[in-house]
Amino acid sequence: MLRRNVRLRREYLYRKSLEGKERLRYENKRKISEALQEGKPIPTELRNVEAELRAEIDLEDDKTAVPRSYIDDEYATATEKDPKILLTTSRDPSAPLVQFVKELKIVFPNAERINRGGQVISEIIESCRSHDFTDVILVHEHRGVPDGMIISHLPFGPTAYFGLLNVVTRHDIKDKKAIGTMSEAYPHLILDNFNTKLGERTANILKHLFPVPKPDTKRILTFANQSDYISFRHHVYEKRGGPKSVELREIGPRFEMRLYQIKLGTMEQTEAQTEWVIRPYMNTTKKRKFIGD
Repeated sequence: MLRRNVRLRREYLYRKSLEGKERLRYENKRKISEALQEGKPIPTELRNVEAELRAEIDLEDDKTAVPRSYIDDEYATATEKDPKILLTTSRDPSAPLVQFVKELKIVFPNAERINRGGQVISEIIESCRSHDFTDVILVHEHRGVPDGMIISHLPFGPTAYFGLLNVVTRHDIKDKKAIGTMSEAYPHLILDNFNTKLGERTANILKHLFPVPKPDTKRILTFANQSDYISFRHHVYEKRGGPKSVELREIGPRFEMRLYQIKLGTMEQTEAQTEWVIRPYMNTTKKRKFIGD
């Protein structure tokens, strides 16, 4: 199994290394196509490869013209089977963190929770790969308050690092009758204001944590982005007064997330390339938003 993982990882890195060459070839073909359409001469630097590239252009269609990114390969098989998630915490978790993770287990369908104990991250990731887990979620805390969440997609990544703020668990709400019980049906997802390239990437990481729901499911999960802070809300709805009357009821938990890093690898790979990371100077760019408008 270890040799197989090494071979697959090597193949993945090789595909990633080819992306730059494929992108350059795509740009050259685009320049030739534009020159032919506008009746302009072929650029001088492309005349030696014009015949070869024109033959490829004639064989391409809308789906094959644009080169695939190695990022596409990360979730290429995500629609073939439901996600299987492992939930764990930092070592020696406090009671509030354990309670929060128990509620997250119901938020994410097909999730399994384990006690971290003395296990190191590399052991957890290797065990998850051998048992066909698709994602690992690690939750951190500071003085009993959950303050971080790491989502690592298997087998090759990516890994997204989020900060958690304003965490309110169901356990913190005293009126249990008002919030009711938590449904375990596959939820519908609402992903709001993920308009930029980074926003689409973030939404892609989040949505593949959930399987496809049934059309009549009355459970809704919302990830709403505002000023690069992602608000998570959990509701169920009812139609007591007919199809035009919809009553929403929040059942918790609720929290805010802020993305601060995406790495092109799994959690234990310290050598993995950083795709995006927030820098200190970015906090002063008030008018610039990275995830959405």
